Amino acid sequence: MKKYFAISILLLSLVFEANAQTRGVKIGYIDMEYILQNVPDYAEANNQLEQKAQKWKQDIEVKKVEIAKLKDALKTEKALLTKELIEEREEEIKFQEDELLDFQQKKFGPNGDLMTQKAVLVKPIQDQVFNAVQDIAELKKYDFIFDKSSDLTMLFSAKRHDISDQVVRSITRAERREQLSKKDLKEQEKKEYMEDVEDENPALAARKKALEEKKAARDKLMEDRKLAAEAKKKEQDDKRKEAAEAREAKKTGTVPAKDKTTSDKTTAPETAKKPSDSTAVDPNSKEAKAAAKAKELDDRKKALEEKKKKALADREAAKKAKEEKTGEPKKEE
Repeated sequence: MKKYFAISILLLSLVFEANAQTRGVKIGYIDMEYILQNVPDYAEANNQLEQKAQKWKQDIEVKKVEIAKLKDALKTEKALLTKELIEEREEEIKFQEDELLDFQQKKFGPNGDLMTQKAVLVKPIQDQVFNAVQDIAELKKYDFIFDKSSDLTMLFSAKRHDISDQVVRSITRAERREQLSKKDLKEQEKKEYMEDVEDENPALAARKKALEEKKAARDKLMEDRKLAAEAKKKEQDDKRKEAAEAREAKKTGTVPAKDKTTSDKTTAPETAKKPSDSTAVDPNSKEAKAAAKAKELDDRKKALEEKKKKALADREAAKKAKEEKTGEPKKEE
Protein backbone atom coordinates (compact mmCIF):
# COMPACT_ATOMS: atom_id res chain seq x y z
CA MET A 1 0.00 0.00 0.00
CA LYS A 2 2.78 2.42 0.94
CA LYS A 3 4.70 1.49 -2.24
CA TYR A 4 1.66 2.14 -4.41
CA PHE A 5 1.03 5.43 -2.63
CA ALA A 6 4.65 6.53 -3.15
CA ILE A 7 4.44 5.72 -6.88
CA SER A 8 1.22 7.74 -7.13
CA ILE A 9 2.89 10.70 -5.46
CA LEU A 10 5.84 10.45 -7.88
CA LEU A 11 3.54 10.41 -10.90
CA LEU A 12 1.60 13.38 -9.60
CA SER A 13 4.84 15.23 -9.01
CA LEU A 14 5.87 14.66 -12.63
CA VAL A 15 2.50 15.88 -13.87
CA PHE A 16 2.73 19.08 -11.90
CA GLU A 17 6.42 19.65 -12.52
CA ALA A 18 5.85 21.98 -15.46
CA ASN A 19 3.29 24.01 -13.57
CA ALA A 20 5.53 24.13 -10.51
CA GLN A 21 8.23 25.90 -12.53
CA THR A 22 6.01 28.94 -12.96
CA ARG A 23 4.49 28.96 -9.45
CA GLY A 24 5.14 27.30 -6.10
CA VAL A 25 3.54 23.95 -5.36
CA LYS A 26 0.77 24.37 -2.79
CA ILE A 27 0.52 21.45 -0.40
CA GLY A 28 -1.88 20.83 2.49
CA TYR A 29 -2.88 17.99 4.74
CA ILE A 30 -5.76 16.93 6.99
CA ASP A 31 -5.99 14.91 10.21
CA MET A 32 -8.99 12.61 9.83
CA GLU A 33 -9.03 11.65 13.52
CA TYR A 34 -9.14 15.33 14.53
CA ILE A 35 -11.93 16.02 12.04
CA LEU A 36 -14.05 13.10 13.29
CA GLN A 37 -13.68 14.27 16.90
CA ASN A 38 -14.94 17.74 15.97
CA VAL A 39 -17.92 16.77 13.80
CA PRO A 40 -20.97 16.82 16.15
CA ASP A 41 -22.95 14.08 14.36
CA TYR A 42 -20.06 11.63 14.48
CA ALA A 43 -19.24 12.42 18.12
CA GLU A 44 -22.84 11.74 19.23
CA ALA A 45 -23.15 8.50 17.24
CA ASN A 46 -19.73 7.33 18.38
CA ASN A 47 -20.74 7.93 21.99
CA GLN A 48 -23.78 5.70 21.54
CA LEU A 49 -21.57 3.02 19.97
CA GLU A 50 -19.16 3.20 22.90
CA GLN A 51 -22.08 2.66 25.28
CA LYS A 52 -22.98 -0.50 23.36
CA ALA A 53 -19.36 -1.67 23.56
CA GLN A 54 -19.36 -1.14 27.33
CA LYS A 55 -22.52 -3.24 27.62
CA TRP A 56 -20.87 -6.04 25.61
CA LYS A 57 -17.80 -5.90 27.86
CA GLN A 58 -20.01 -6.19 30.96
CA ASP A 59 -21.71 -9.26 29.46
CA ILE A 60 -18.28 -10.83 28.81
CA GLU A 61 -17.19 -10.20 32.41
CA VAL A 62 -20.40 -11.78 33.75
CA LYS A 63 -19.80 -14.84 31.57
CA LYS A 64 -16.20 -15.12 32.81
CA VAL A 65 -17.40 -15.06 36.42
CA GLU A 66 -19.92 -17.86 35.70
CA ILE A 67 -17.22 -20.01 34.10
CA ALA A 68 -14.88 -19.41 37.04
CA LYS A 69 -17.63 -20.55 39.46
CA LEU A 70 -18.14 -23.74 37.44
CA LYS A 71 -14.41 -24.47 37.58
CA ASP A 72 -14.24 -23.84 41.34
CA ALA A 73 -17.26 -26.09 41.95
CA LEU A 74 -15.71 -28.89 39.89
CA LYS A 75 -12.42 -28.54 41.73
CA THR A 76 -14.20 -28.74 45.11
CA GLU A 77 -16.49 -31.67 44.26
CA LYS A 78 -14.15 -33.61 41.97
CA ALA A 79 -13.25 -36.17 44.64
CA LEU A 80 -16.92 -37.02 45.14
CA LEU A 81 -17.88 -37.31 41.48
CA THR A 82 -17.69 -40.24 39.13
CA LYS A 83 -15.53 -40.14 36.03
CA GLU A 84 -18.60 -39.70 33.80
CA LEU A 85 -19.85 -36.72 35.86
CA ILE A 86 -16.43 -35.11 35.82
CA GLU A 87 -16.23 -35.44 32.03
CA GLU A 88 -19.74 -34.03 31.72
CA ARG A 89 -18.82 -31.02 33.87
CA GLU A 90 -15.62 -30.44 31.90
CA GLU A 91 -17.52 -30.55 28.60
CA GLU A 92 -19.99 -27.99 29.97
CA ILE A 93 -17.13 -25.67 30.98
CA LYS A 94 -15.48 -26.13 27.56
CA PHE A 95 -18.78 -25.31 25.86
CA GLN A 96 -19.17 -22.15 27.96
CA GLU A 97 -15.59 -21.04 27.14
CA ASP A 98 -16.08 -21.61 23.41
CA GLU A 99 -19.33 -19.69 23.54
CA LEU A 100 -17.61 -16.79 25.29
CA LEU A 101 -14.80 -16.80 22.73
CA ASP A 102 -17.31 -16.72 19.89
CA PHE A 103 -19.14 -13.81 21.51
CA GLN A 104 -15.88 -11.86 21.87
CA GLN A 105 -14.98 -12.43 18.24
CA LYS A 106 -18.49 -11.50 17.11
CA LYS A 107 -18.44 -8.20 18.99
CA PHE A 108 -14.79 -7.17 19.05
CA GLY A 109 -13.10 -9.17 16.32
CA PRO A 110 -11.63 -7.68 13.11
CA ASN A 111 -14.98 -8.23 11.37
CA GLY A 112 -17.07 -7.91 14.51
CA ASP A 113 -20.03 -5.68 15.23
CA LEU A 114 -17.90 -2.89 16.73
CA MET A 115 -15.66 -2.52 13.67
CA THR A 116 -18.57 -2.92 11.27
CA GLN A 117 -20.71 -0.29 12.97
CA LYS A 118 -17.72 2.07 13.20
CA ALA A 119 -17.16 1.69 9.46
CA VAL A 120 -20.85 2.41 8.82
CA LEU A 121 -20.63 5.40 11.13
CA VAL A 122 -17.46 6.82 9.57
CA LYS A 123 -18.46 6.31 5.92
CA PRO A 124 -20.82 9.33 5.60
CA ILE A 125 -18.33 11.58 7.37
CA GLN A 126 -15.53 10.37 5.10
CA ASP A 127 -17.67 11.22 2.07
CA GLN A 128 -18.30 14.72 3.47
CA VAL A 129 -14.59 15.16 4.18
CA PHE A 130 -13.70 14.07 0.64
CA ASN A 131 -16.17 16.54 -0.88
CA ALA A 132 -14.99 19.34 1.40
CA VAL A 133 -11.35 18.64 0.51
CA GLN A 134 -12.21 18.73 -3.18
CA ASP A 135 -13.98 22.07 -2.81
CA ILE A 136 -11.17 23.61 -0.76
CA ALA A 137 -8.49 22.32 -3.15
CA GLU A 138 -10.26 23.78 -6.20
CA LEU A 139 -11.11 27.06 -4.49
CA LYS A 140 -7.65 27.68 -3.01
CA LYS A 141 -5.55 26.05 -5.74
CA TYR A 142 -3.94 23.25 -3.72
CA ASP A 143 -1.74 20.85 -5.66
CA PHE A 144 -1.60 18.09 -3.01
CA ILE A 145 -3.65 17.33 0.10
CA PHE A 146 -2.64 14.37 2.27
CA ASP A 147 -4.28 12.57 5.19
CA LYS A 148 -1.96 12.69 8.20
CA SER A 149 -3.67 9.73 9.91
CA SER A 150 -3.36 7.39 6.88
CA ASP A 151 -0.52 5.01 5.93
CA LEU A 152 1.49 7.96 4.63
CA THR A 153 4.42 8.61 6.97
CA MET A 154 4.84 12.35 7.51
CA LEU A 155 8.20 12.98 9.14
CA PHE A 156 7.41 16.68 9.45
CA SER A 157 4.32 18.78 8.81
CA ALA A 158 4.11 22.54 9.34
CA LYS A 159 0.93 23.65 11.04
CA ARG A 160 0.28 26.32 8.40
CA HIS A 161 -0.41 23.54 5.87
CA ASP A 162 -3.05 21.89 8.08
CA ILE A 163 -6.52 22.49 6.63
CA SER A 164 -8.40 20.23 9.06
CA ASP A 165 -10.22 23.18 10.66
CA GLN A 166 -11.28 24.40 7.22
CA VAL A 167 -12.74 20.96 6.45
CA VAL A 168 -14.64 20.91 9.78
CA ARG A 169 -16.04 24.38 9.07
CA SER A 170 -17.04 23.35 5.56
CA ILE A 171 -18.96 20.32 6.90
CA THR A 172 -20.72 22.22 9.71
CA ARG A 173 -21.54 25.33 7.64
CA ALA A 174 -24.26 23.57 5.62
CA GLU A 175 -26.02 22.34 8.77
CA ARG A 176 -25.74 25.77 10.38
CA ARG A 177 -27.13 27.59 7.34
CA GLU A 178 -30.30 25.48 7.32
CA GLN A 179 -31.18 26.82 10.79
CA LEU A 180 -30.58 30.54 10.02
CA SER A 181 -32.91 33.23 8.74
CA LYS A 182 -32.03 35.33 5.68
CA LYS A 183 -30.65 38.16 7.80
CA ASP A 184 -28.58 35.80 9.94
CA LEU A 185 -27.47 33.98 6.80
CA LYS A 186 -25.91 37.17 5.41
CA GLU A 187 -24.05 37.71 8.68
CA GLN A 188 -22.88 34.10 8.62
CA GLU A 189 -21.62 34.41 5.04
CA LYS A 190 -19.71 37.54 6.02
CA LYS A 191 -18.17 35.70 8.95
CA GLU A 192 -17.25 32.75 6.74
CA TYR A 193 -15.62 35.09 4.25
CA MET A 194 -13.46 36.59 7.00
CA GLU A 195 -12.50 33.10 8.16
CA ASP A 196 -11.44 32.19 4.63
CA VAL A 197 -9.39 35.39 4.35
CA GLU A 198 -7.64 34.58 7.62
CA ASP A 199 -6.88 31.06 6.35
CA GLU A 200 -5.24 32.53 3.27
CA ASN A 201 -3.35 35.16 5.26
CA PRO A 202 -2.01 33.75 8.56
CA ALA A 203 -0.29 37.05 9.33
CA LEU A 204 -3.68 38.81 9.25
CA ALA A 205 -5.14 36.19 11.58
CA ALA A 206 -2.19 36.66 13.95
CA ARG A 207 -2.67 40.44 13.96
CA LYS A 208 -6.39 40.03 14.60
CA LYS A 209 -5.70 37.67 17.48
CA ALA A 210 -3.14 40.11 18.93
CA LEU A 211 -5.65 42.96 18.68
CA GLU A 212 -8.34 40.87 20.39
CA GLU A 213 -5.93 39.96 23.20
CA LYS A 214 -4.90 43.60 23.57
CA LYS A 215 -8.55 44.70 23.66
CA ALA A 216 -9.34 42.04 26.28
CA ALA A 217 -6.40 43.21 28.42
CA ARG A 218 -7.53 46.85 28.08
CA ASP A 219 -11.11 45.96 29.02
CA LYS A 220 -9.86 44.05 32.06
CA LEU A 221 -7.71 47.03 33.12
CA MET A 222 -10.68 49.40 32.80
CA GLU A 223 -12.87 47.02 34.80
CA ASP A 224 -10.22 46.78 37.55
CA ARG A 225 -9.95 50.57 37.70
CA LYS A 226 -13.72 50.90 37.88
CA LEU A 227 -13.91 48.42 40.76
CA ALA A 228 -11.07 50.21 42.59
CA ALA A 229 -12.81 53.60 42.16
CA GLU A 230 -16.09 52.16 43.48
CA ALA A 231 -14.30 50.65 46.48
CA LYS A 232 -12.57 53.97 47.23
CA LYS A 233 -15.87 55.90 46.92
CA LYS A 234 -17.57 53.46 49.28
CA GLU A 235 -14.76 53.87 51.80
CA GLN A 236 -15.10 57.67 51.67
CA ASP A 237 -18.89 57.45 52.05
CA ASP A 238 -18.46 55.21 55.09
CA LYS A 239 -16.02 57.67 56.66
CA ARG A 240 -18.38 60.61 56.05
CA LYS A 241 -21.26 58.64 57.52
CA GLU A 242 -19.23 57.78 60.62
CA ALA A 243 -18.20 61.42 61.09
CA ALA A 244 -21.82 62.57 60.78
CA GLU A 245 -22.93 59.97 63.32
CA ALA A 246 -20.17 61.08 65.71
CA ARG A 247 -21.24 64.75 65.44
CA GLU A 248 -24.88 63.86 66.00
CA ALA A 249 -23.96 61.69 68.98
CA LYS A 250 -21.96 64.54 70.50
CA LYS A 251 -24.98 66.86 70.22
CA THR A 252 -27.46 64.43 71.75
CA GLY A 253 -25.08 62.89 74.26
CA THR A 254 -25.55 59.39 72.85
CA VAL A 255 -22.97 56.92 71.65
CA PRO A 256 -22.65 56.22 67.88
CA ALA A 257 -23.93 52.82 66.81
CA LYS A 258 -20.48 51.66 65.70
CA ASP A 259 -18.71 52.85 68.85
CA LYS A 260 -21.52 51.48 71.00
CA THR A 261 -21.18 48.06 69.34
CA THR A 262 -17.42 48.10 69.82
CA SER A 263 -17.66 49.23 73.43
CA ASP A 264 -20.31 46.62 74.16
CA LYS A 265 -17.96 43.90 72.88
CA THR A 266 -14.88 45.15 74.73
CA THR A 267 -16.53 46.06 78.06
CA ALA A 268 -19.09 43.28 78.37
CA PRO A 269 -17.70 41.98 81.72
CA GLU A 270 -17.68 45.48 83.21
CA THR A 271 -21.26 46.24 82.18
CA ALA A 272 -22.32 42.98 83.75
CA LYS A 273 -20.87 44.14 87.07
CA LYS A 274 -21.96 47.79 86.74
CA PRO A 275 -25.24 48.07 84.86
CA SER A 276 -25.53 51.78 85.80
CA ASP A 277 -22.40 52.61 83.73
CA SER A 278 -24.21 51.88 80.49
CA THR A 279 -26.62 54.78 81.21
CA ALA A 280 -23.90 57.34 82.00
CA VAL A 281 -24.60 60.83 80.56
CA ASP A 282 -22.01 63.09 79.02
CA PRO A 283 -21.28 65.90 81.59
CA ASN A 284 -20.92 68.43 78.77
CA SER A 285 -24.40 67.79 77.37
CA LYS A 286 -27.34 70.19 77.87
CA GLU A 287 -29.25 67.64 79.94
CA ALA A 288 -26.31 67.13 82.27
CA LYS A 289 -25.79 70.87 82.70
CA ALA A 290 -29.51 71.44 83.39
CA ALA A 291 -29.56 68.61 85.92
CA ALA A 292 -26.47 70.02 87.66
CA LYS A 293 -28.01 73.51 87.85
CA ALA A 294 -31.28 72.14 89.23
CA LYS A 295 -29.36 70.17 91.83
CA GLU A 296 -27.41 73.30 92.80
CA LEU A 297 -30.63 75.33 93.26
CA ASP A 298 -32.16 72.55 95.29
CA ASP A 299 -29.06 72.41 97.50
CA ARG A 300 -29.23 76.20 98.04
CA LYS A 301 -32.93 76.01 98.94
CA LYS A 302 -32.24 73.28 101.44
CA ALA A 303 -29.33 75.30 102.91
CA LEU A 304 -31.59 78.38 103.34
CA GLU A 305 -34.29 76.33 105.04
CA GLU A 306 -31.74 74.82 107.40
CA LYS A 307 -30.34 78.28 108.11
CA LYS A 308 -33.87 79.66 108.80
CA LYS A 309 -34.69 76.78 111.12
CA LYS A 310 -31.44 77.35 112.99
CA ALA A 311 -32.15 81.08 113.37
CA LEU A 312 -35.63 80.38 114.77
CA ALA A 313 -34.22 77.86 117.18
CA ASP A 314 -31.56 80.31 118.37
CA ARG A 315 -34.20 83.01 118.86
CA GLU A 316 -36.40 80.72 120.93
CA ALA A 317 -33.47 79.66 123.02
CA ALA A 318 -32.46 83.30 123.73
CA LYS A 319 -36.02 84.26 124.67
CA LYS A 320 -36.34 81.35 127.02
CA ALA A 321 -33.06 82.18 128.69
CA LYS A 322 -34.17 85.82 129.22
CA GLU A 323 -37.44 84.76 130.84
CA GLU A 324 -35.67 82.49 133.20
CA LYS A 325 -33.28 85.29 134.16
CA THR A 326 -35.96 87.95 134.85
CA GLY A 327 -38.41 85.57 136.39
CA GLU A 328 -41.26 86.82 134.29
CA PRO A 329 -43.64 84.19 133.04
CA LYS A 330 -44.25 83.79 129.43
CA LYS A 331 -47.26 85.69 128.28
CA GLU A 332 -50.06 83.81 126.71
CA GLU A 333 -50.87 85.16 123.36
